[in-house]
Amino acid sequence: MKHFTCFIVSGVMLAGTVTASAEMGGMAELPYRGDGHVMLNADDLEWGDIASMAAPAQMAVIEGNLSEEEPFTFRLKLPDGYIIRPHIHPEYERVTVLSGALHFAHGEEFDYGKTHKLETGGLAIMAPGEPMYGYAEGEVIMQLHGTGPWGIEYINPEDDPRN
Repeated sequence: MKHFTCFIVSGVMLAGTVTASAEMGGMAELPYRGDGHVMLNADDLEWGDIASMAAPAQMAVIEGNLSEEEPFTFRLKLPDGYIIRPHIHPEYERVTVLSGALHFAHGEEFDYGKTHKLETGGLAIMAPGEPMYGYAEGEVIMQLHGTGPWGIEYINPEDDPRN
């Protein structure tokens, strides 16, 4: 099967930053760059479109530059029924479901019947280059973290909204 590689650059995925209240009343810009503390509530996040995922998926970068070799944390928001087409990542992916239910599976062919339901609080860890896919039940908000550079490569290039 032919694979298409494209690395995501954080500025392409999400425009703008958000200023959040930091410890001791200071201010910090997101994405966080390791300078001091940052504390914020979910309502403080700024959501934006993602070039590498079909609308209406949205993303909020919390820390890191996804195109650099450094830690990153971001959240994805997916509407009910949203399908995540089979894909791989160049680095480990660590996912925690914060709301809704993410049905997730390992493999190159999308199959609803082979997914595992990850409910709120559920998590998954996937190794680099391991194909995966899934879908959202209810609005899903999940947090992903790892070390960049980050990217996504769809198993079927026609599934890539950048094409």
